[in-house]
Formats: sequence, C-alpha cells, structure tokens
Amino acid sequence: MDADMKVCGRDPDSRFVGLAAEVFAMLADATRVRIIMALRDGELSINHLADIVDKTPAGVSQHLAKMRLARLVATRQDGTRVFYRLEDDHARHLVTEAILQAEHSLDGTPRHHHSGSRTTP
Repeated sequence: MDADMKVCGRDPDSRFVGLAAEVFAMLADATRVRIIMALRDGELSINHLADIVDKTPAGVSQHLAKMRLARLVATRQDGTRVFYRLEDDHARHLVTEAILQAEHSLDGTPRHHHSGSRTTP
C-alpha cells in the first residue's frame, strides 16, 4: 500500500476510527454544539459565550476546558481576558452537517433542500 494511503485514515480499519468516535462523543452535548456554532464566525470570551448559550460562565469554562484538551478550540489571552476560537474548520463542518441531518427528522422537506443550494445553519 502507498505510504500516502496509510496517512489518510479513511479506511474502515484506520487507526483514526477510535479517535473520530471520541470527537463525536465530545460533540454529543448540546452546549458544546452551541459553543461551536457561536464560535464559527470568530473568537469570543467566556462571558460572551455564556450569554449566547444561556449557561453560567463556570459551566461554559468547564466545557471549553474539555474542548481545548480535545483540540477543538484554542485560546488567546488579552490581559486578564481569555478568548476562544475554533482550532480549525473541521468541528464547524461536523456541527453544520449534524444540524442539516437533524433537519431531516422534521416533517416535510428540510429547509436546506428548498433552494437547491446548501445554507449554513
């Protein structure tokens, strides 16, 4: 097998399958999904995120700590304030696709199928 094929990780027997399941487990929390959706347009402070997701700053901080360990988010410090951002676009894409899939559970044709083009939730 070509060395590039081994790195890809898209085969069912890839060593990345277990890690991918861990990513899904990390995203299997509505607050974390909301945090990722809030961060899709740029960085935010914990207090701003707490307001957006309607949770306490302490609770959001705990979620962000787990998400940081999973390398879903990164931080930037400005004085005493810490700002969070998505580490890369992959989590945003996963959450967007999950929201689009969730729309299929509703009655009728999902909103993203009406115009013939995809809309970002």
